[in-house]
Amino acid sequence: METIFGNLQGLKSSQLKQLQRLYHQRIPGDRITTPEFSQRLAAISTEINQPVCAYLNRRGQVIRVGVGTPRQTQIPPLELPRYGAERLSGIRCIATNLKPEPPNDAALTAMALQRLDALVVLNITGSGFQRRGGGATGYVKETYLAHLISNTKQLALTQHGLNATGINAQDSTLYSSVSPPLSLDMLAQEDFIELVEGLEAEFQREFIAQEVDADHDRVLIVGLFTERTNPQQFQDTLAELARLVDTAGGDVLQTVQQKRSRVHPQTVVGEGKVQEIALTAQTLGANLVVFDRDLSPSQVRNLEAQIGVRVVDRTEVILDIFAQRAQSRAGKLQVELAQLEYMLPRLTGRGQAMSRLGGGIGTRGPGETKLETERRGIGKRISRLQQEVTQLQAHRSRLRQQRQHREVPSVALVGYTNAGKSTLLNTLTNAEVYTADQLFATLDPTTRRLVIPHIDTNEPQAVLITDTVGFIHELPASLMDAFRATLEEVTEADALLHLVDLSHPAWLSHIRSVREILAQMPVTPGPALVAFNKIDQVDSETLALAQEEFPLAVFISASQRLGLETLRQRLAHLIQYAVDSR
Repeated sequence: METIFGNLQGLKSSQLKQLQRLYHQRIPGDRITTPEFSQRLAAISTEINQPVCAYLNRRGQVIRVGVGTPRQTQIPPLELPRYGAERLSGIRCIATNLKPEPPNDAALTAMALQRLDALVVLNITGSGFQRRGGGATGYVKETYLAHLISNTKQLALTQHGLNATGINAQDSTLYSSVSPPLSLDMLAQEDFIELVEGLEAEFQREFIAQEVDADHDRVLIVGLFTERTNPQQFQDTLAELARLVDTAGGDVLQTVQQKRSRVHPQTVVGEGKVQEIALTAQTLGANLVVFDRDLSPSQVRNLEAQIGVRVVDRTEVILDIFAQRAQSRAGKLQVELAQLEYMLPRLTGRGQAMSRLGGGIGTRGPGETKLETERRGIGKRISRLQQEVTQLQAHRSRLRQQRQHREVPSVALVGYTNAGKSTLLNTLTNAEVYTADQLFATLDPTTRRLVIPHIDTNEPQAVLITDTVGFIHELPASLMDAFRATLEEVTEADALLHLVDLSHPAWLSHIRSVREILAQMPVTPGPALVAFNKIDQVDSETLALAQEEFPLAVFISASQRLGLETLRQRLAHLIQYAVDSR
């Protein structure tokens, strides 16, 4: 039996049958509607005294019938056909209206969210008149035809003094055109195929002009500003998230922000903002939405259902970068472990692929079996990977014991991601570690031999310096756990060299983040020397502030080889202090 959507309360069975019979109607493919179909909709709408919406595909078949306005009966994004910013959805809506007025903003927004081919509004009159045999009758007084238009077409209309309605999606605006009142016969004569093909040709030209790279995700970033958030830290977080997305290979199209007292438990942001995100995503042709915080499985599910595109959180972006950067067997092992540990609690109800029916008597089905199979398989894989990580820890421990037996001091190079650690290692030791102006450019730890002067004899002495994985604000717990074998290089080193990118606006925040992560280590790391890098890219005011805040720090430029001799001497004093303190 065909489903009728919307508000069905109070409807008689005979009225429901009339609505269901609409599914058997068919309109010629080149017509928007016919007088007969429109009058039938008007008669049903008048009898139940509620607006009615019929959704048709391009073959003229009725695919959805709803009781209510276009906003109340719209098709959920996940049920719509896949389309891009250059195409329409292939569906049109014919809606009745009991009030003599053009389409309102809510109806036009619903049209935009679904990217409908067209929205037809039938204003009906005659409500309250009785027809023979009982029941009210009504007829179509006037009609309105609305459809989306490209920005180029909107400019042309404005130049000719014609109106185009703007449907706001934050900084982007999707425009629609609403016809003057038309008679039903005039509407029925409109060539539907010519209309749709013309609209899609305009969108296609505009889409190509944007030079879209099909190989990259088109990303919309969403940030939530709460009462607990510092305004500057919030902006720094969004800027960092944009860098993460860029590093992962995505193109950031726009950032959407909302200020709320607290996080919405179901959708993080408010209902109105979710609708704005959905409209912005489809206006810009985004295929991925990234939130600036961790999302629960239910939040992801709710957001994807309402927005219609894939939704991920900050942790998933970082995991994706790590997966791309891992080169060694150890690195790949730890990344896979982190991904699986992150995925396991999010299996329940994730996507329609699991088709989980629920828990309890009468609700178990094939989906539950598949879910448990997936969970069991991932659990076994995690156990196996954890065993391998334990073996990796033992191997690294043996290497460290050999170094200690030879009494070779060690220094761990730590710092925020992209602080220049690999560049400094290359400069000091002539290593060939990969460097790039990207977050997490290097993932695997690299140990090299460094010669520095002995503070007593001034004779050259060898130390081992290890480049470790870059830290980041609120480093995900799954990464902390999975990379414990690598992070032990930090806790087992005799001393730390904490490198700071002084050219970054948030350098003070970076120092705090690194120190917070070091404080979470199971073993307290050794003494640390702070080294400010990239001093050639900062002004004198920033330099003076850093010298005042950190009088014991050393100031260098690894790329320009500035201050390196001073760094070697300060390292010699640091290592001597660390060795004497053992």
